[in-house]
Amino acid sequence: MAELTKTDDAGATEAGAERGRGLKVHHLRPAPGAHRKKIRVGRGEGSKGKTAGRGTKGSKARKQVPARFEGGQMPLHMRLPKLKGFNNPNRIEYQVVNVATLAELFPDGGQVGKADLVARGAVRAKAPVKVLGNGDLDVALHITADAFSASAREKIAAAGGSVTES
Repeated sequence: MAELTKTDDAGATEAGAERGRGLKVHHLRPAPGAHRKKIRVGRGEGSKGKTAGRGTKGSKARKQVPARFEGGQMPLHMRLPKLKGFNNPNRIEYQVVNVATLAELFPDGGQVGKADLVARGAVRAKAPVKVLGNGDLDVALHITADAFSASAREKIAAAGGSVTES
């Protein structure tokens, strides 16, 4: 025992050197059950022989058929629409109201909100509203909406009104 724990000039114990020599690459083995033998199909009339588990006749028995093959039916990649563009799922779909429409609906001017536009039938209640600058405005309107175009802002300001984004 005493001989195994002696140190040599390099400072390593003989027991440690003995341990290092014990395990080699050729000693390594896979875990039990990790590897199974390859099944040799189509090599005689034993198990998996002759037809190799493919049944008799037909295209699937003769050759490998791609998974996408649908038996002569029009393939999925040809049934789908081609080059139809991209639909952005985050797009905000505004209801538009022109400045000319606002001038017709509110000839006396004043405060205009989304509830007022819904009451006059210009927009629906649940979708956001955007004011566009098509037409002329000659009354001062103080408008509250979800969005405004640049030309609508200019025309409302020129008529003496104001814009507020909600």
